[in-house]
Amino acid sequence: MDFYNALIQVAIIAIPAVLAITLHEAAHGYVARHYGDPTAFLQGRLTLNPVKHIDPIGTIAFPLLTSVMGGIIFGWAKPVPVNFMNLRNPKRDMFWVAAAGPGSNMVQAVAWALIAKLVIMTGSNSLFAQFVFAVAVAGIGWNVVIALFNLFPVLPLDGGRMLVSVLPMRAAERFSRLEPYGMWALIAFIILLATVDPLRSAFSAFFTGVNKMVYTAFGLV
Repeated sequence: MDFYNALIQVAIIAIPAVLAITLHEAAHGYVARHYGDPTAFLQGRLTLNPVKHIDPIGTIAFPLLTSVMGGIIFGWAKPVPVNFMNLRNPKRDMFWVAAAGPGSNMVQAVAWALIAKLVIMTGSNSLFAQFVFAVAVAGIGWNVVIALFNLFPVLPLDGGRMLVSVLPMRAAERFSRLEPYGMWALIAFIILLATVDPLRSAFSAFFTGVNKMVYTAFGLV
């Protein structure tokens, strides 16, 4: 029975998490192709197969590490390759390619909220209904946190790409030079977020606030 319950808990977490990561990365590739860059398509990354998007460190090791360190799970998938110079208007189109990732997560959060609302409307209290509702709630949480984190204006996150797109050319070039240090800065920030209580509390409050907005919009609270 313990093994069965553990399996159910893993499924509740894994189903929406895998979808959130997979659709986030695929969205980048589809929008990039729409604007003229076929790189992801040519490398077989325009797929909903989650295996193609898993990064051993970012998708498996780092989430486990941050969970053990502070109970907040963070990680990343293997980035979909995009050659921005192939885009018809690289600086302008970069914004939409980058925004597609967190945008897909917010769409998924809304979809999971609708599913949760439908379960409530059925009035069913079956084990299956409880399972679907739990997956939907986890789906809202996963997608909100992935969207918010990726919107931080730090390269190579999506928010950093979007900032490069809207900045004047000279400022964008200067900001882009910081990208080689961005991943190390992000790793340090994530570790601090998992271990420093005031910082963790601030992010949790922000995350909870956005989550509550979704719940309220769909009458889930």
